[in-house]
Amino acid sequence: MQHFKTLSSYLDYLGLPRPEHPMLSVFNSKGDGYLPCPRESSPPITNDCYSISFKKYVEGNLNYGRTNYDFTNGALIFISPRQVLQWDNSVVFEQKGFSINFHEDFLKGTELAHQIKKYGFFSYSVNEALHLSPKEEKQIESIVENIEIEYQNNQDAFSKEIIVSQLDTFLKYANRFYERQFLNRKEISNNLLEQFNQHLTEYFESGQLQEKGIPSIEQIAAKMSVSQRYLSDTLKKETGKTTTEHLHLHLIDEAKNILLQPNKSISEVAYELGFEYPPYFSRLFKKKEGMSPTEYREKYKLN
Repeated sequence: MQHFKTLSSYLDYLGLPRPEHPMLSVFNSKGDGYLPCPRESSPPITNDCYSISFKKYVEGNLNYGRTNYDFTNGALIFISPRQVLQWDNSVVFEQKGFSINFHEDFLKGTELAHQIKKYGFFSYSVNEALHLSPKEEKQIESIVENIEIEYQNNQDAFSKEIIVSQLDTFLKYANRFYERQFLNRKEISNNLLEQFNQHLTEYFESGQLQEKGIPSIEQIAAKMSVSQRYLSDTLKKETGKTTTEHLHLHLIDEAKNILLQPNKSISEVAYELGFEYPPYFSRLFKKKEGMSPTEYREKYKLN
């Protein structure tokens, strides 16, 4: 897989203009203009840059995931360093909006270098983009204009500090808008929870738990065609519980049924549930139920 270590080499590969700054590029369509179009297709590639793109699709229809969205309001997409990128030429769009690309070293020595890793939306898939309202769009565009002014100006001792400050403000607004999007998409959130539970039920009932062990959250997310981080954030917002906590609840519910079979030891129950170490199963069970597996069996075996 081809990897690009510098911003310039990455933009050269895309067929986009070289940046004004070795570690930062800003493209912004204004008036009747369009964003420069990158190459139409690419095999999997990676690079060392963050990318933030806001695109309005002027021509072409697009479904994000299994849901239709109104893209006249635009979609904000975040990509982190070393995220695998691949696209084809099945659909070509004329695009308005903006694109900001910066090398991860651009943030070195700043507080944002640490803070940016806490923004989960950089780990989301393209079908989990942020969809802005017209008001939100104006707020974001005003910040981008400030960044672009500094980007186009002659660089001085204050330029980087001002740009990083504006990027920090931009990401704080994006975080706020994602919170709004989670709240406004109850139906989609509920659907994800139902899919998650259904996948676990099918996994348990098919005997894969005994054959392959406890599934990872990454495996479950891949089956659902969503990113691990987005799945976790969505369920956390909807239920107050993480994906791992939901997985543990399924395991404990399954354990309760098996524990009432008196011919199986606690260790056998643990192995049947995919736990490599029975003591870990016992600790988890007690944490969730307030009693050990043995105590649970004694309490309910006669009921």
